Amino acid sequence: MITKMDYTNDTHSSERDTEVEDYTKRPPYLLQPSEEFGEIKWRAHCHCGLVRYALRRDRPLNAKFCHCRQCQVLHGAPFQWAAIFPKEDIRFEEGASCLSFYAARQKNNKYQTPTKVSCSFCRTPIMDEGRNMCLLFPQLIDFSDSPDEQRHRVQTFMPTCHIFYENRLRDINDSVTKWSGMDEQSQRLDDAGQLVEQ
Repeated sequence: MITKMDYTNDTHSSERDTEVEDYTKRPPYLLQPSEEFGEIKWRAHCHCGLVRYALRRDRPLNAKFCHCRQCQVLHGAPFQWAAIFPKEDIRFEEGASCLSFYAARQKNNKYQTPTKVSCSFCRTPIMDEGRNMCLLFPQLIDFSDSPDEQRHRVQTFMPTCHIFYENRLRDINDSVTKWSGMDEQSQRLDDAGQLVEQ
């Protein structure tokens, strides 16, 4: 019988011990006592529950829908919904040793930023980690059991824009700002993907 603990990232092999040691001593992987971390505003977990993390910031710095081809492929979805948090505001409560990493640019599973982080057991995408920030996926957050409360609380994480909208798989008529590439660094588009005169 295969257990959840059988599924760990191979970054724990002897040739990568130094790398593993380095990242485990920094947020968000650093194990901190609750009183040192501070008040928890949100909790989240992967599908199987093996990986659990907490957030001490009540809202993200920003949130976006990304339509780039890489996000579409790696998430198996038309776009990625990501909320940006500083690494220091995230603490893994369980399962940090059971994470898998994927450096998309290098197409390898060595720990190096930027990296895609997922649960080694159920393969739920947990976050995209950069040098200073993490892009978390709000779908993992425990908003509440009540559908009404959930709809209200999820507003905290609603995106301010769509990025790489020119790669969209379908039009999204939500009146949220849309960019052809990165926000503030590319052309503005309307819901139908037409250039907005500025």
